[in-house]
Amino acid sequence: MDYLFIIDTLGVMAFTISGVLSAIKKRMDLFGIFIIAFVTAVGGGTIRDLLIDAPIVWMNDYFFMYTIAITTVFAIIFRKKLYYLRRGLFLFDTIGISLYTVIGVEKGIEAGFSSIICIAIGTISACFGGVVRDILCNEIPVIFREKDIYATACILGATAYFIMLNLNFPVNVIFVVSAIVVFSVRTLAVVFNIGLPNIYRNEA
Repeated sequence: MDYLFIIDTLGVMAFTISGVLSAIKKRMDLFGIFIIAFVTAVGGGTIRDLLIDAPIVWMNDYFFMYTIAITTVFAIIFRKKLYYLRRGLFLFDTIGISLYTVIGVEKGIEAGFSSIICIAIGTISACFGGVVRDILCNEIPVIFREKDIYATACILGATAYFIMLNLNFPVNVIFVVSAIVVFSVRTLAVVFNIGLPNIYRNEA
């Protein structure tokens, strides 16, 4: 079983739904919804592949194009039910960064980069689709917002990946636990209102 392919597909689906919900929130038309869904799903992966000089996945495998299209239609049809799933946008965005962190780290390892660079690649892969989405939706990217643990969660999950790798954990366990670390850190940060220090707090 190709765990990497399954994780990649689930990540694409999660980010596609995240993009659809963002576009609907901004009351975009169907074309706008599809564009936002597409760039959210493939933005981070595209930047990752360009940085590591690898073939861009969605340009070489139409499966992901079809997955984005079908998932977009699904999310549009069931948008009201998706919003009920614990703040739909937050949930699917968090699932997306969790899965794409693992994909990015693995791609970095395959390309022969050091652990530090792989952690950076995993973080970029996870975060930059959301950055492009937020910019196109005229929002401050969530990665830069106060009180929003986003990239930090990805870094911690990617670090956990290498700790387990050095301890010779099974590959499938590494994938699952690393993704859970990202998801848990971001979720707990939101639930308990935990954020990075604010250097402007005491300024006029």
